[in-house]
Amino acid sequence: LSHANAAVVLSAIKVILKCMDFVDNTEVLRMLAKKLNPPLVTLLSSEPEVQYVSLRNIRLIVQKRPGILAADVKMFFCKYNDPIYVKLEKVDIMCMLVNEKNFDQVLLELKEYASGVDVDFVRKSVRSIGRVAVKLERACERAISVLLELIETKVNYVVQESCVVVKDIFRKYPSRYEQVLSALCESMEVLDEPEAKASMIWILGEYAGRIDNADELLESFLESFHDEPAMVQMQLLTAIVKLFLQKPQSTQDMVSKVLKCATEECLNHDIRDRGYIYWRLLSTNPEATKHVVLGDKPSIRDDSQLLEKGLLDRLIPDLSLMSSVYHRPAEEFVTRISTAAREVPGTEEPDQDIEYDEEDRQARRREVEEEMSRPSQPSRPSAGGGGGGLDLLDLDSADMSPVAAAPTSVQKQVTLTPSQPGQQGKTGFGVLAAMSRQRGGIQLLMTFTNQTPGPLSGFAIQVNKNPFGFAPKEQLVVPELAPGASAEVVLPMQPGQLMSNTPPTNPLFLQVAIKNSLDIFYFNIAFELSVVLVESGNLTRDQFTPVWQRVGEAGQKITMINMERVFDAEAVKSRLALDNVHYVAQRQMDDGSTLIYTSCLTTNNVTILSELTVSPGSSSIKLATRTEAAVIVPLYEIVVNKRLGAR
Repeated sequence: LSHANAAVVLSAIKVILKCMDFVDNTEVLRMLAKKLNPPLVTLLSSEPEVQYVSLRNIRLIVQKRPGILAADVKMFFCKYNDPIYVKLEKVDIMCMLVNEKNFDQVLLELKEYASGVDVDFVRKSVRSIGRVAVKLERACERAISVLLELIETKVNYVVQESCVVVKDIFRKYPSRYEQVLSALCESMEVLDEPEAKASMIWILGEYAGRIDNADELLESFLESFHDEPAMVQMQLLTAIVKLFLQKPQSTQDMVSKVLKCATEECLNHDIRDRGYIYWRLLSTNPEATKHVVLGDKPSIRDDSQLLEKGLLDRLIPDLSLMSSVYHRPAEEFVTRISTAAREVPGTEEPDQDIEYDEEDRQARRREVEEEMSRPSQPSRPSAGGGGGGLDLLDLDSADMSPVAAAPTSVQKQVTLTPSQPGQQGKTGFGVLAAMSRQRGGIQLLMTFTNQTPGPLSGFAIQVNKNPFGFAPKEQLVVPELAPGASAEVVLPMQPGQLMSNTPPTNPLFLQVAIKNSLDIFYFNIAFELSVVLVESGNLTRDQFTPVWQRVGEAGQKITMINMERVFDAEAVKSRLALDNVHYVAQRQMDDGSTLIYTSCLTTNNVTILSELTVSPGSSSIKLATRTEAAVIVPLYEIVVNKRLGAR
């Protein structure tokens, strides 16, 4: 435990923690916990990189044995020269160690952090103040005082985070600490983030009877109802119904307006359905509506930073390893693949196991698929033969056969037949076309056919404005096309150029005009959402959770996927990865099913999150999709359906 090498110290701590599982004597456990404190504190005096690894391990240790380090919370106070990644970890551990003896010190420290200039760290600090309040009832009064001081600073991002935090405190302790309401109402003009707006609207609806001008404040939000994201619209609908139930005489027009907007003018299915439910309840039994809408809410608790017990038990034996830094089991990010040993007479060499990072494996997978999709395919040597080749996709392994997905070659579709006339009525020019994503770039693939009696030349292309802003990266270069001949064209496309500022349609298509010596021809090219899903759209577990919670159920849509055959969780992950739907985490449920969490990102920075429920032996998958752009959801479901071979 006193070794100079941090890895040795963590390994020794790991052994002691494992042995503590077999000790029943509480005095012995208390003595061992005290022995572990000094070496853990010593690790925090190392260089920042070692500190970060140590802090990630300490989070696991503190969750496993809460008594360890409980008296040393000051050791996790941030220094002015700590890197941001170290500060964020220290704040999380402070919230885990806070108790009724030290909450004053922790809140004062967090208040100081919240007065800093680093926006991300300030937001984290404000949220942590709320976590302390939710965790400890005795600390709540002090936390509210700190939040009031922060709100009075009128700093935009501080006020917005404070609004979200106060909402959580009100959910935990309803009808208490109402002195903060007036300060929040006075700061409403700085709210411009969806989560902050939704939180403020929730507060206005929940405390409409105690806020004199709640109707005026909600009316100001209602004026921009159509421009707000789904989570704000959902909260506004519910808040106005709550207001109507408490002040029915003065809010009749307002509730009629919001119900009309939700049921007749809103495109979001969840908002429309909830609007119909409220409408039916209010028209049939207002008293029952009060019990439903104004009833007691379930209490909340702070477990956002805690790992599941099963995962924690798997990670404790991996202390000081990469798993303890990622907080993920090793099999999720490291894959073992075997190489066939070259047979040399008189010698026997065992198969070698080589470990590749998951990103390397995905890159190699794409390279192999592109090689396989080319017209001339070299014959693959038999497994174990003299070639000694590396089986990158485990294609020689019988137990991996259901996982490997066949490469999908892009099939061009007829977009313009030779019989279709151009702008001046000329015919004889045909086009096959498709959009494709290759090696991180987007390509427009076209085949031009000349069925006129003369040659065609002078080709040029123009693309109409579109939701993803596609535009050619270079000019269209096509040699003279002889009668009866065809020409293959590959044109790189650049997104984010010709933005139409309109939502995508279903199906997606690109409006194209081709000019040549014969005429000008107009046609549409259909494409799938996978074309605009970027390779860099993978989120970490820590990045995924706040986005998933921010979008909430208001931005969620659930559907069932019927697969062509039964796939296990690994097969589902491998297939979706081919379309840049990135794996984030998974969770095993008591009924044997597996929850897989994925993320992807479009070229115009729309994040799409999903939860797939894979049940053993079932050919159906439950897909829950969350995104702030609801119009994207059916397009994403098409991608998942196609990749999993839905019937």
